[in-house]
Amino acid sequence: MALQLLMFLLMPYLSSASISCYGDNGQPVDWFIVYKLPHLDRSAEAGMKYMYQDGNSEGWKAGVSLMNSTDSAVGRTVSQLYKFSQSQNVAYILYNDQPPHDTSNEVRGHTKGVILLDKESGFWLVHSTPGFPPSASSQYDWPSSAHHYGQTFICVTYPYLQFKEVGTQLLYNTITPYDSSVPDCFSVDLPDLKNAATKAEVKSPPWNRQVTLTSAGGKKFVSFAKHARFGDDLYSGWVSEALKSDLCVQFWLNSRGILQSNCSLAYHTFNALNISFDPNVAFSSHKDHSKWCVTWSDGPGWACIGDMNRDKEEMQRGGGTVCLQDTTVWKSFKTLVTDYSKCQGSRGKIG
Repeated sequence: MALQLLMFLLMPYLSSASISCYGDNGQPVDWFIVYKLPHLDRSAEAGMKYMYQDGNSEGWKAGVSLMNSTDSAVGRTVSQLYKFSQSQNVAYILYNDQPPHDTSNEVRGHTKGVILLDKESGFWLVHSTPGFPPSASSQYDWPSSAHHYGQTFICVTYPYLQFKEVGTQLLYNTITPYDSSVPDCFSVDLPDLKNAATKAEVKSPPWNRQVTLTSAGGKKFVSFAKHARFGDDLYSGWVSEALKSDLCVQFWLNSRGILQSNCSLAYHTFNALNISFDPNVAFSSHKDHSKWCVTWSDGPGWACIGDMNRDKEEMQRGGGTVCLQDTTVWKSFKTLVTDYSKCQGSRGKIG
């Protein structure tokens, strides 16, 4: 009886909880990173398993559920969209250069993400999955076309006013919104978010923008966003110099015009070739559609998760990545790379 009374008294606060990322433990979290694994075996769950980490996990943990379940971190987080999307007290933007049921030939930024917020807080989920998620009028689901390859996600919970900066980043990215609602009560404070939802973009240089975003829990994330007219590779042409380190980049190696590892600049950029969580969970980058990079120095460094590849076409497209300087996260990504391409055709084995 005492517990029931306590829950009754807390109900107004629980029902009005602000929007945030949700972790694998089913509770709100400041941030999380998910790595959906490729289709590696013949089990019924193949292609739906994932690895997970947040600020409390101390590195990678096996996902508690499957990617197509609302019990997964991504499922719980995105499901808030279908619960709250009809409210005038909520704003959202779903964007993907390969949206669900795509019938357009328009070429804009190579970007994929979900933004959902109320007047207190919200989340920005950056990912690499074509056709995801379903529109707000639908329900949470995982696209059948996205079982085979690996994918990455980074979700960060931000206080309301940080979405002013997020909106500006989306203008540089030239996102392709396929479902959105930014009511007038949001557009006054967040004009660039409203503009991005209508396919607006920056009109004058500089053609790239770096900004530090502070999560609801006080953690720093650095967002890199480039416009098509930046005209260079995101990683070798900018991020390596900004982070003052060599980079190793995991990206989709099956597209045309792949950029080779680059050692012509002050900081080198290498292409990852093989990824391994353990001997039983190892795969070629050709099976991996995820987009991430890690600084290649020996000291504590940076890890970045985004939505851009290294190829000639995407030098001429908008897009970006979100980076954090966290020793645990940095090590967790760096140790995944077991083989990478050095410059001039040589390969670099790890270990």
